[in-house]
Amino acid sequence: MPVITNVQDLHRLYRRRVPRMFYDYTESGSWTEQTFRANVSDFSDILLRQRVAIDMAGRSTASQMIGQDVAMPVALAPVGLTGMQCADGEIKAARAAAKFGVPYTLSTMSICSIEDVAENTDKPFWLQVYTLKDNDFMQRLFDRARAARCSAAVITVDLQMLGQRHKDIRNGLSAPPKLTVRSIANMATKVPWGLEMLGTKRRFFGNIVGHAKGVRDPSDLAAWTAEAFDVSLDWDRIREFRRMWDGPLIIKGIIDPRDAVEALNVGADAIIVSNHGGRQLDGALSSIRALPAILDAIGGRIEVHLDSGIRSGQDVLKALAMGATGTYIGRAYIYGLGAMGEAGVTTALEVIHKELDVSMALCGHRDIRGVDKSILMIPKDFSDRWQ
Repeated sequence: MPVITNVQDLHRLYRRRVPRMFYDYTESGSWTEQTFRANVSDFSDILLRQRVAIDMAGRSTASQMIGQDVAMPVALAPVGLTGMQCADGEIKAARAAAKFGVPYTLSTMSICSIEDVAENTDKPFWLQVYTLKDNDFMQRLFDRARAARCSAAVITVDLQMLGQRHKDIRNGLSAPPKLTVRSIANMATKVPWGLEMLGTKRRFFGNIVGHAKGVRDPSDLAAWTAEAFDVSLDWDRIREFRRMWDGPLIIKGIIDPRDAVEALNVGADAIIVSNHGGRQLDGALSSIRALPAILDAIGGRIEVHLDSGIRSGQDVLKALAMGATGTYIGRAYIYGLGAMGEAGVTTALEVIHKELDVSMALCGHRDIRGVDKSILMIPKDFSDRWQ
C-alpha cells in the first residue's frame, strides 16, 4: 500500500487506475484551459503569515455550512459521472463524507440515482440540480429529493449550454462510454476498474433514465441531453425553482457580484463562487480572485462558499481567511475515489483536514471560525473589483 501524504499522491494512483476518457473528463477545462489552470495556480499568489509562541492546544476545525454542523467547512462538490470513475462511486463518496462529518452533494448527472444513494447511506445529503426546461421533470426531481431526505438543494446556474471541452469531444465521452478501438484498448489495461464495473448494474444516468419524459432506456439519453438545458434561463425561472423547493437553497456558479446580488434577491440561503472548475467560460476569473468583490457585494447577508481549484487544506484555509464560510472539493476527492474507492475519499478528506489543522495552528489560530485576513499576505492587484 503506497504512503499517501497529499492529494497529488492520490492523483498519481488515480491516473494509473481509471480509463483515459474518465481521467480526461476530470482533468480538463474548456478551450485553452486557462481558467482551469488559474483556479489552482492563483492560490499560490496568496501567502500565509506564520506566528510563533502561541498556544496551539485544543484546536478545532468544526464549523457550520447552512446551519449544518461540519467537521471542517468543506463539502464534496457535485461531479457528474462519478459512478464511472469507480463502480457505485456516488454511494461510496456519500458514505465517506457522512462518516467524516462533511456534506456530500449528488449531481443530477450521477450514475447512481437519488434513491440509490438514500437507500445505501444513513445520513442526509445535498442534491445538485441543473436548470432544465422540463418543468414536470424539475418538480419531480425536487419531490424525489424531498422523499430521500436531502437536506439542501444546490442549483447550478452556469450551465445553460455546455462549454466546449476538447478532450471529452475527442474521447466520445458518454455513459455508458462510446466504445472505439482506442477506448477499448485503454480500458483493457484497467483490469480492476473493469471488473468492478462488471459487478454493478449502475452504469447509466440514474436520475434521468426512467424519470425524464421520453428517456425509457440509455439509447434515448443523447437526444434528451441535447435538448434538456434551458438556454432561456433567467432569474424569474430560478424563482420558480425556489417555490418548488422549500428547504435550504444554494446557488452555484456565481463569479460576478451582480449575479451574487440577484441570487440573494431570489431567496438563496448561500451562493457558491464557482466557474464550474474552469469547464465553462475559458478566460474567466479564477474563483479565488472573484471572491473578494462578491463578499463586498453580499455584505454578510447570506453565506458565501467557494468552489474550483482547491487541492489542499492550505487552499481551504486561504479561502476561509478571505471570508468564505464554506468550501468544496471536486477533483481532489475524485482522485481518491478513482484510486482507492471509498477509502480513497476518506484519505483525501484526512489529508486536507490535517493540512488545514496544522496550517491554521502555525498561523496562530486554534479555531477555524476565528481565522481572517490577518493571516494572509495578498498582492494589491489580486482581486478584480469589477470597476
